[in-house]
This record gives sequence, structure tokens and C-alpha cells, in this order.
Amino acid sequence: QVQLVESGGGLVQAGGSLRLSCAASGSVLSINSMGWYRQAPGKQRELVAAITSGGKTNYADSVKGRFTISRDNAKNTVYLQMNTLKPEDTAVYYCNAIVVTYYGGSAYQGDYWGQGTQVTVSS
Repeated sequence: QVQLVESGGGLVQAGGSLRLSCAASGSVLSINSMGWYRQAPGKQRELVAAITSGGKTNYADSVKGRFTISRDNAKNTVYLQMNTLKPEDTAVYYCNAIVVTYYGGSAYQGDYWGQGTQVTVSS
């Protein structure tokens, strides 16, 4: 089994910064990609940023130039540096990872999610 644990959320004023972290643990063989999604009350969950094992990145248009996704392969960890935060960024942020894991002597690829961390940006 694979677990994803997020940290770094909190309350910040508009224009401030936060850095989110997500660490994968358990029976991890490799991580093909990791990313961050967010969901505000009454809205659909949306992709914020993603990064592949090769370092290719993808960002939502609304965060380009403000957010930066990065990874530390040795720690199986992904980060999201969020600068110039806006009230519209307020949401629960979820870590996502596509992971190759072992079970019963066989390897499987699965889609895993963290439990979310709250980010609140005050005006």
C-alpha cells in the first residue's frame, strides 16, 4: 500500500506565499508522476500543477508565473511553491501520484491521493 501525506497548508494574506509538500511512502517502486489538485467549496476538483519522472511540468493557466512545482526523487516528495497568493486560490489542495508498487510479489500501477491540506488566502 502507498500513502501520500501533505503538509504546508495554512492561512495567509493575499500576496503572501506558502510551500506545500507531499511525501509518498510504503511499497513504492517508482513514481511516474506527481501533482497537485485543488477543490473549492461548490466547485469541481481541478489540476493545479503536475510533474513527471522526467521533469516535465504542466500548470493551470490561473497559476502560471506564480506557482512552481518541483520534486525530490530521493525522498519521493513533490513540492508546490505558491507565491503572490490570491483569495481565489483558497481551496483544499490534494496531492496525487501515479505509483508503481509491489503486492504479493507483483508490480502494479495505481493512482493515489492524499487526504488534502487547507489553503486559505485572506483579502
